[in-house]
Amino acid sequence: MRWALVFSVLFGIGIPTFAGDAKTRGLAVWDTRTPAPALLRLNGKNNWQQLDKANDVFKGDAIVSNGRIAVVLRRGDAIMEIHAIRTDGAVARSRARLLSAAGEPAVSVDRLMLVENGKTAITLDATFRTAKGGAISAKFRIKRGDVALQVEPGAGASKLRVDCPGRFVILPDFFADDITIDATRLPLDSVDLPSENFVLHPTANGDAITLCVFENRGQDIKVTMTGKGAERQVTGSEITFDKRKVWVAVLDAPQVWHATPDLTPADGGKIIKLDWRMPYVAQWRIDFHRDNDLTDSWEMLLQERGFRTYTRHTWLGAADPETVAADREHWNTVLGSFPYPVWSDSDGVGYIQPIKNRFLVFTGPALIYPIHRIKETPLDAYTVVDVMRNTLGVGPCEHILDVPSHKENYIGQATCGVRDILNPIYESKQQKARRSEINKTLDDGLIFVKHIRTRINDYIAFGKKMRVYLAEQRKKHPDLTEFIDEMDKLTAEIDAKHAFRVDRIKTPEHVAKMMAEFRKNVLDYTGADAVDCCKDFTKALVVIGDNQDELSGECRWVVKTLRQRAGIRMALDPRVTPIATEIRLRTQEVMRNPAWHEMPRH
Repeated sequence: MRWALVFSVLFGIGIPTFAGDAKTRGLAVWDTRTPAPALLRLNGKNNWQQLDKANDVFKGDAIVSNGRIAVVLRRGDAIMEIHAIRTDGAVARSRARLLSAAGEPAVSVDRLMLVENGKTAITLDATFRTAKGGAISAKFRIKRGDVALQVEPGAGASKLRVDCPGRFVILPDFFADDITIDATRLPLDSVDLPSENFVLHPTANGDAITLCVFENRGQDIKVTMTGKGAERQVTGSEITFDKRKVWVAVLDAPQVWHATPDLTPADGGKIIKLDWRMPYVAQWRIDFHRDNDLTDSWEMLLQERGFRTYTRHTWLGAADPETVAADREHWNTVLGSFPYPVWSDSDGVGYIQPIKNRFLVFTGPALIYPIHRIKETPLDAYTVVDVMRNTLGVGPCEHILDVPSHKENYIGQATCGVRDILNPIYESKQQKARRSEINKTLDDGLIFVKHIRTRINDYIAFGKKMRVYLAEQRKKHPDLTEFIDEMDKLTAEIDAKHAFRVDRIKTPEHVAKMMAEFRKNVLDYTGADAVDCCKDFTKALVVIGDNQDELSGECRWVVKTLRQRAGIRMALDPRVTPIATEIRLRTQEVMRNPAWHEMPRH
């Protein structure tokens, strides 16, 4: 009950429902009796037979609709064609086909029956034949008001092939930065991706996203590509069932995703107005391509009409939204101060200002898509997390999203806050009158130092254990030495960052001793140089705190890079998959429960 309440709050007050023509809004199933036309009309003007009861057998093609999507099971092609229903008609967005264990596709329909026709869902049961006569079966189900087709494998069904052409593939990451694949940058015919329950196919030139969702994150997914040069495209995905369900969902709206023009290093610091307006209010994510083939993910700032300030919605609703000043000035422990790089104006028009920093150089296109809903998101609009909730269910979402672990912890009083409290007290000579406040501030400052130091120690321990693991794998897999060496070199940066700052971060014991000496010599001191003594102490304390903050952010930066790079290498060389998967699991664990100063979501 507690988690049902949490997810109700996080994901809105209800499931999005179709707001179109009343005649096409409900569940319906038809037998076309003859091959279905390429252009579907679901407004009652068809010469189709509408079926009302289960166990009916189809003579022609089968069409099922819930007002949001329509699925056509075409006998002639042995495929499921998924259409998005709009007020002006239905448009095909993706095609799905069953494959056998040997990779043989279904080519004909052997049997097709309606086995469920209720108020909440429709289910078809179909058996197909391959070219060699092998049998493959599955059940296909759509729910009222949903945007996903559920495919439950039966005998002989090993994989689901989903065709949805486009240039890009996105693997959303709920703990770090996404992995984005650009077909024009990857000369391979196919890649195996480290998808963890999700893969997104932006398609239809910005008007649709096909999402493939799986119950088991261990399920394999292969993405195929074709073409040459700038004309290369991702053709689709092949997903292993592993005796578990797969869903194919469609987010359909004008400009539901957008690719910016290619960025160059010269664009750093420039404000660029995009030829894109958000189709509905939501939490939109933008994935910038970096010059090292990695991705840098940011959530878009939103501007309410009549305001110059912006709202920054926290990740997964882990905290209250933040108000950002009109100048978008932002601070990061690694990058320092800079203007927040992506926002929309009060009309929903998007803007970017690529970060100008030697640590972060953006090149190529940036991708925008709706990751999560907020309070103002219309109920009839869907986001990626909505699809996850409606397909996998609340329990698996609790596990996958791990909402509590995303909360940024701020414990105690930051060292700069200690300075800003103590210095004015001593400047106004109120140290005796406010003695208890000073003591509490010192206690809170020590709590903060210990908290950040604990997070640093977590990263250091992670690095040491990871390097031991990689050394073991190097002995077991000498053929993967190049990959393992790359992962080890990245991990070693944690120790390098620590070594650079170890003398300046001191230790919590050192800080405790500083505070004991302050209490002994300065707390009640009212001499002429009392304020100087206080400032000497707070200055030294802030140096320690600043270096701790920087180090915790730098360590997280290293871990995020390691996580993403392991996923990319997995795509390029399937042999590294077991090791890369273990790396990604370990990185996710250490990034849980971050300190605020780590800047987990920038």
